[in-house]
Order: sequence, then structure tokens, then C-alpha cells
Amino acid sequence: MRRLRAVVLKEVCQVRRDPFSLLMLIALPAFMLVLYGFALNFDVRHVRLAVQDRDTSAASRDLVAAFTHSTYFDLVATPLAGEDTDALLERRVARAVLVIPEGYGRDLTAGRVAPVQLLLDGADSSTAQTVLGYARALVSEQNAELVSQALTRAGRRGAAPLVLEPRILFNPELQSTQFLVPGLIGFLLMLTAVLSTALSVVREKERGTMEQLRIAPLRTWELILGKTVPYLGISLVATLIILLAARGLFGALGFGLLISTIANTQALAFQAGLIASMLPAILLSGFIFQIRIMPAWLQAITYLVPARYFLVILRGIILKGEGLATYWPQVVALVVYGVASALRLRAAEKGLEIDD
Repeated sequence: MRRLRAVVLKEVCQVRRDPFSLLMLIALPAFMLVLYGFALNFDVRHVRLAVQDRDTSAASRDLVAAFTHSTYFDLVATPLAGEDTDALLERRVARAVLVIPEGYGRDLTAGRVAPVQLLLDGADSSTAQTVLGYARALVSEQNAELVSQALTRAGRRGAAPLVLEPRILFNPELQSTQFLVPGLIGFLLMLTAVLSTALSVVREKERGTMEQLRIAPLRTWELILGKTVPYLGISLVATLIILLAARGLFGALGFGLLISTIANTQALAFQAGLIASMLPAILLSGFIFQIRIMPAWLQAITYLVPARYFLVILRGIILKGEGLATYWPQVVALVVYGVASALRLRAAEKGLEIDD
């Protein structure tokens, strides 16, 4: 334990000599969490809607009210019959245009099909699909209401035989930020942990002190723990600041050590750590893009990304209140990364011995 304590104290002294980097490691994640936590939002609300009501009947006004009284659409324009509705989409005055043809109310009264048209701006396909889903849901509600009224007028029971009563758990308001923020925390902590541990070991290589550590009476596990413990503490402090949660960091720290065994300069370690942690953590971890909709070959690659397992654990703890026992496969995967890092560092040490 004395040897391990000596390595830890040495690393702490190195950190104290660079207070700016220490401040960045602790304060930057909190700042980025607040910044991106508000900026990243996939919820589609208050879509700008233009309505061209060519029928101007009570039935058409009811349909318009169904759209505008929801939280999904905001009425921004009411072009008259004959006006160019496509221009509203081209100039981005509206994201959707509802066109109610003449005779809409008369067709409904006669029991005939009454078509309406919805024009959408498809430049953003994801948003357009979401808006289309909202419109279909609102029209379905209107259809159910019309059927119920028709049955009531005919003297028959107008209540629907099937009533759906949904209950949404863990994220009742379906806010995308509730899903994104845990992933953002994982991304920030992985980025800082990878860079800090990788730069720590590579700094020893650049200064020529790695050989001194190699000839010192240190076991491999003592060197690994001595290098990771100070940055583990820094990462825990950063985590406490942003959400009072400090779990799963071993995977990221181990990955930083793995990079340090490959890179020989701090600049290379920084670039490798940035590429190996930031890009996979954003693209291949499930942080933003769902893994299940990726091609099969790309899904296979995601199993090599530590953030994939880390984010599953973090979201389960934060959103569902689960314990680590529920996510033992993900914990095992992170431990495997730690073991791989230790083996790689040990092999690197043996390589130095052979070179000597």
C-alpha cells in the first residue's frame, strides 16, 4: 500500500501544479451539461400551422380548433382560397398547412368521406414524420367524436366500446431532455476521464520518467491504480456537481489507460482520446441515435464502445431508480475494458524491458 500511496501522491502533486486543467476537468462538464441540456431537445411542440379553410362551416371550424387547441400546433396564418400555400412553406412562415376543401361540412352531414389535405415541409424528415403522427392522432380523435355523435343522433349508444388509458412510467411527460441528460452526463464524464488518464501516462513518456516508474519496485496493478485514483476522484467530484452520481467511471478511465499505451505524445493522446471517446460516445452509444435502427454491421461495432454500456446503467439509475444488480451484463463489459487496459499496459512495460 505504501508504493500505491506514493504513486497517488505523485499524481496529485502533478495535478496541483496545473490548477487550470483541474478547474477545467471539474467545471467544464457542469457548464456543458447546462448548456447542452437546454440546447438538445427533440420534442416537437408549437409547430407553425397555416389553415386554408375553404368551407368556413361549423364542422371545419371544429377541425381547426382540434389542431390549434392542442400543444402541438400554433396558428400563424389563414390564407384565403386561391392563395399560394406552397409559398408559406418555402418562406418558412409555416411548417404545415391544413387545407379544408369546400363542401367538407356538407359531406360529413351526408355521411360521406370528407378528405382534407395536410402540406408538410419535408426538409427535416424526422420532424415531418412527428408532425404527421400528431395530425393523424388529432384526425382520429375527431373521427371518433363524429362517429359517437352520429350514433347518438340515431338513438344508439354513442360511447366507444374500447377506451385506452395509457400510463407512462419513468418519463410521464415524454420530455426528450429526461432521456438526453443522462446520456450527456455519460458523454462528458467519459470524455474528461479518457483525456485526463491518457494525458497523465503519456506525460510520463514525454518527460522520460516512465522508465523511472518501470524500474521502481511497483507492480502493474499498483501503477494502474496509482494513475487512475486521482482522476477517479476528480471525475467523482465533477459527477457530484452535475448530478450527485458517481458510478461506472472505471470503464472510461480504463479506456484512457488503453490509449496511453498506444500514444507517445500528449498531443497524439489528446487527439486519440477525443476521437475514440467523443465520436463513439455521440454516434455509437445510443446517446442520440437508437442502436436498434442502425445496420446490423454497425450494431456489432457498438459493442466495442464502453459508453454503450455506461449509458444503459446511468439511465437506469437516474430514470428508473434501479440498482447495479439489474445491469450486471453492462458492468461486466466495463470490467472487461479495465482488464484489457491492465493487460495492455503490462505488455507495454514488457516491451520497454525488451527494448532495453
